[in-house]
Amino acid sequence: MPPAGSPPRRYNRIVPKILVTGGAGYIGSLTTYQLLQRGFEVVVVDDLSRGHRHNVPPDLLRVVHLQETAALAPLLIGVDAVVHFAAFIAVGESAREPELYFSNNVGGTISLLAAMARAGVKRLVFSSTAAVYGNPETIPIPEDAPLAPVSPYGESKLIVERMLKQLDEFRGLRSVALRYFNACGAMPEAGFGEQHDPETHLIPLLFRAIDTGEPIKIFGNDYPTPDGTCVRDYIHVSDLAEAHLAALDYLMNGGKSDVFNAGAGRGQTVMEVMRAVEEVTGRKVPYVIAPRREGDAAELVADSGKLRRVLGWKPVRSELGRIVKDAWEFFQSARAGASRP
Repeated sequence: MPPAGSPPRRYNRIVPKILVTGGAGYIGSLTTYQLLQRGFEVVVVDDLSRGHRHNVPPDLLRVVHLQETAALAPLLIGVDAVVHFAAFIAVGESAREPELYFSNNVGGTISLLAAMARAGVKRLVFSSTAAVYGNPETIPIPEDAPLAPVSPYGESKLIVERMLKQLDEFRGLRSVALRYFNACGAMPEAGFGEQHDPETHLIPLLFRAIDTGEPIKIFGNDYPTPDGTCVRDYIHVSDLAEAHLAALDYLMNGGKSDVFNAGAGRGQTVMEVMRAVEEVTGRKVPYVIAPRREGDAAELVADSGKLRRVLGWKPVRSELGRIVKDAWEFFQSARAGASRP
C-alpha cells in the first residue's frame, strides 16, 4: 500500500477513475479525500439525505439517488471501479423500519449493480458490517464465522454480500466486502469527522453528554466482560479509509472476490472508552446505567489478520487515545463553527 501523498499505480496507462457512492457521508467523504490525495480521478454520488454537501468538492458531487438507475448509468462510463458506501446504518432504526432498510440498502444496491452492468464496470468495494455475524460464538471473529444477523440492517448487508457472490459467478463482477467493526475518530486536520443526525455512535455521544450535562445512557453493566459493559473493536476512520484504498489496489491488480474484517483487532469496554474521553477532555462524563438493548452482543472484536496478510494493511491511528483525541478536536471545531453567526 503506497504511503499517503504518493501517486496511484497506473492501470492501462491511465489514472484510475473511481465512483464513490455515499461519498458525502462520514467514511465516504474521508475515503474520497484519501483518493484525491493519491491522485485518483473521483466522482461522488450522494442523495444528501444523510450526507453533507460541504464534505465533497462541488465539482465532484452528483446529487442522485441510487435507485435512479437511468441517472446512474451515464456517470459510470469510463469508471474503473466503484466504492459503495451509500446505505442507512442505524441498527435501532432498522428494527423500527425494516422495509426502509431493505428498500434503500438492498434496492439501491440492485440499481447500482444494474447501472454498473450497463456501463461494463466490473470492480466493486462494498461497505459491509460486523453486524452480519450477529451474536458470535468465537472472539476474535474470523471471516468464516457463522453469519446470523439479528437486525434488518445486518440482514440487508448480508443480502448484498450474497448477491455479489452470485454476480461474480454469473457476471464476472469482482468485489471486496469490508466488514466494518466500530468506525470512529476523525481527521481534524482535513476537516472530517462524525456529523450524524441523529447521532448514535458512542464517542460523540460521550462528548455531547459532557457538553450538555445530560447523562448518556450506558446500556447494560452485567455482561460477562471485565467491567460488565459491552466490548467493541474501535477502528479509526482514517485507517478504515486506507483499507478501502488497499482493496481497490487489490482489485485493480487482478485480485479475486473476497471478504475481509476491518477492525483494529482489539476490544475496549464502554467504560474504558468513557475513561479515555475523560482523560482527553479533562472532564467527567455524566451517565446512567440503562437496561441492555435487545440484540447487543457482549463482545465484538475482529480477527483482522486476513486484511493485513492479503491486502498489506495495518492500522496506524487506531490506538484508543488517538481516536478520542482526534474526535474531540473535531467536535470542538464543529461546535465552534456552528456557533459563529
